[in-house]
This record gives sequence, structure tokens and C-alpha cells, in this order.
Amino acid sequence: MSTPDDRVRGFPAFGPQGGHGQFARSWWGRAWINAMEDTALDLRQLKQGRKYAAAGRVGPITVSPGRIAAVVDDQEGQYRTEVRLAELTGTEWDRFLDRVASRAGHLAALLDRDMPHDLIEAADDAGVHLLPGIGDLDPDCDCPGWELPCRHAAALSFQASWLLDADPFVLLLMRGKGERELLDELQRRNAPRFVRTGDDGTPAEQAYADEPGPLPDLDGFTPTGGPTVPGAPGIPAETFALLSGNASYQAGALLAARPKLTKKQDAVRLVASHPETTERLRPAERGEDFDRAVLAWRHGGRPGLEVLETSWTPPSQAIGRARVALAEVMDDPGQSLDVERNHCTVHGTGVQVRLGKDGLWYPYRDQWPAGSPEADPGVLFAALLG
Repeated sequence: MSTPDDRVRGFPAFGPQGGHGQFARSWWGRAWINAMEDTALDLRQLKQGRKYAAAGRVGPITVSPGRIAAVVDDQEGQYRTEVRLAELTGTEWDRFLDRVASRAGHLAALLDRDMPHDLIEAADDAGVHLLPGIGDLDPDCDCPGWELPCRHAAALSFQASWLLDADPFVLLLMRGKGERELLDELQRRNAPRFVRTGDDGTPAEQAYADEPGPLPDLDGFTPTGGPTVPGAPGIPAETFALLSGNASYQAGALLAARPKLTKKQDAVRLVASHPETTERLRPAERGEDFDRAVLAWRHGGRPGLEVLETSWTPPSQAIGRARVALAEVMDDPGQSLDVERNHCTVHGTGVQVRLGKDGLWYPYRDQWPAGSPEADPGVLFAALLG
């Protein structure tokens, strides 16, 4: 069972970040921000909330089942603000945990503070929607404003994306269960489904004479045992047991995914994750183009590489959004945007943002990837233009 500390987590206040700040570097953090922005009726409140978040006006944040709360500073005073998110039902938790327990890679990813796409897809297939959608985030604030969200709730939501980036268990806590409780549940689901016989006092002659029973379901069996591993600071020993018992399944999942990449893409992926492997490449495989591809993968994974290597023609509304975003962050109203398909370049600066087919904007400087993608092109323009 979880402890009270596990179900209520407190986080210290973020200090001022400088500039406009960058929010939601993870894809699940961006989903959180999109759910908030797509529901907003007043874009000015979002813009002000983004500034408040970057300026460090949000106090210590408390996360508990169904809510995230903080006090937000304003020129007019301090306001108690919270954003609520519906908890999963018991049945939904059972379906979700069954999916996690069935794939070792899912558990390993969560413990590595990652939220894999296929885990969310598997949960969706089971009718469990972990990530918030339009209308799922319910902001509340004691300020006199009527907007939903107001600038205070927007600031809290933007900073919440940093917490989600660092630890997806924050989202799971808001959905109703703490990390300790989840690991206990998964431990029970991963327990062996049969026990060893022969230690119950049965004579050997009788044991060998009995008709053998059916073989266990090896597909569903998770190996246990092996060397005893002591717990590390902040990491319980049973966590290592879960990982070691499921490591072979994770390796199999990774190998199964590799054929989807071309030989070059796989080399880029490997070097991006393990720079020391660069020396294993043939001289013909190295060069500026390869280095650029590695940087693109490092910032944006496979989607980031696709943005580097391919171009496409997005809807005119998306390009219009980039023009408006540039106008909002530039003091010079005459600054123009040169557009070539999905590439939007600030004239005469070398600063460029590229729209990916995943709906995210990728920053470039002098044709080189320059950072992590963002849902808001204005955030990138502000960062790139200083």
C-alpha cells in the first residue's frame, strides 16, 4: 500500500528562467500543454501565464490525486491556484496496470522516467486515457478573473510541464496512484504463477510415479530470482528485481523496432545515444551531414531527423501562426519571415523554425538543429533571437 507521502508530493518553486522560457520538452509534457491551450478562450491569458511561469512567479507546487496546486504571485497580490484532472477508476487502473505488467519495456521506461508512445497507445486501446485532452484540465483560482484558464492557472500549467518532463509518475499521481503504490501493484502482477514442488515432504518415489501436470504458461511467466541486489538510495531493492527479470523482454522489443530504421538512421540513432561509437564508423560515413543528423536526432528523436531530411507543404493556417508568433516577440514591426514549404526563416538572421508533421516546431540556426521542439513557434523565436 502507498504511504501518505507517496500520494502527496511537494516540489520547490522554480526560479526565474530568463527570456520566455521553454516548456514541455517531452512529448507527454507537450500533450499536457496542448490540452490546456486548446481549451483556452483568451490567448492573452496564456501569453501572460507563460511570462509568469518563466519569471518564477509560481510558488512551491503540490501534486496529489486529482489536482496540482500552488500560490501564484501577481502585481495585485497572491492567488491560490489549482488545476484538477479526473482520477482513473479502479477498473481503469486494473486495465492499465495489466498492460504495463504485460510488457517489460513499459515498466523499464517508466522507471527510467520515460513515457513511451506504445504504452499510451496500449492504454488507449484498453479504454484508459492517461494524457489529458481538450476539456480534461479544470483550472480554478481565487483571483477575480473569469477566464479559463486565468493567467495564474496558465502559469501553473506551464510549470507543471517541467515536472512531467522530469518524472511521468507525476501524471500518474494526478490520475490517482503514487509511484510506491504502482510498483507494489506491478510486483503482485509480475509474481510467478506457479511454485516449485518437492519441498512438501512427498516421497521421491511417489513424486516420480505421479502423472506430471500441465506445463506453465511460459509466455506469461516473468522470471524471478537471480542474485540478491541491495537497494540503492531512493531506489528499493524490488525495483532492481523487476528490471532484471524483465530485461530480456525489453531487449527483444528494442531489436524488433530496429528494422524499421534504415542503416543510416540506425547509425545516427546509435551515435546520438552513445557518442563513443563514432570511431566505429567508416570515414565515408562521417562528415558534416552526418553530424547534423546526429544533432537532429539528439534534439528530437526520429521525428527530428525526418524534419531535417524531408520537407512538406503545411496548411496555410500553420504558417500564419508562425507569422503572428514572430510579430509578438519582435520589437521591429518590419521584420519579415521568409517561408519555403515548412521552413520559416527570419529574414537576414539565420534563425529558422521548421514545422514537423507531428505538429511541433523545430528550431534551427544557420541550417543546424538548435534545440528541442516546441508546440508554440513564438517560444522558439524568442529563444533564438535572444
